[in-house]
Amino acid sequence: MPKLTAMIIVRNEADRYLGRCLESLLTFVDNIIIMDDASEDDTPELCLSYPRVMLYRQPRSMFLTDEAKLRRELWQYTLENKPEWILAIDADEFLEESSLNEIPYLLRQRNFKAIGFRLFDCWGSEDSFRVDGLWNPWLRGFSTYLVKYQPELESAWPSLKFHCGRLPLAYRQLIHYESAIRIKHLGWANPANITAKYERAISQDPANKYMGHEHYESILWPAEKIKTYKWREHLSI
Repeated sequence: MPKLTAMIIVRNEADRYLGRCLESLLTFVDNIIIMDDASEDDTPELCLSYPRVMLYRQPRSMFLTDEAKLRRELWQYTLENKPEWILAIDADEFLEESSLNEIPYLLRQRNFKAIGFRLFDCWGSEDSFRVDGLWNPWLRGFSTYLVKYQPELESAWPSLKFHCGRLPLAYRQLIHYESAIRIKHLGWANPANITAKYERAISQDPANKYMGHEHYESILWPAEKIKTYKWREHLSI
């Protein structure tokens, strides 16, 4: 079986979903490369409590000031661990467990060097996902999360302080296979965190350069205006 390496950036994730994320990943990846962005809680200790984890630490937080540099450093550390396939994932994202039997096929097939998944934003709970506006996973389409390492490709990121993407530009330009595996994103699942996330988003992008004003404002829409569907696990094949 080809080697599968997951890579993650974390910061102050000890009391959120990180433990569950690592437990899930370790059921199907060979190792996990983690860049800790100057956490001030027990995130590093939590990471090191799991097997097959390599942790690298930043002395000062860079995610909100120079994300591209942080992503490049994580990528280089990942390459030092000689990956064959690389999964770029966040600490609040989960590949749908009932469909993970597709992973061995994806790693062995030779037609595609990039795999795309749809991301579903759970909203207000872990049992429902949002489907209105740009939150709609079907309208948003597939994004590349899994790639086969190719040493001939450049490892360059756009010169952006944030929203620079998880993978080098060259990998994002590859034709990707559209996998049926869904990614469950829990970043919006806790109602107590939504206002703070909204405030961070608009402070990062006050001119609406990366996302339209209406989309940012939809974060704070009242419950009756938000449309969600119930999350149901796919049946295992």
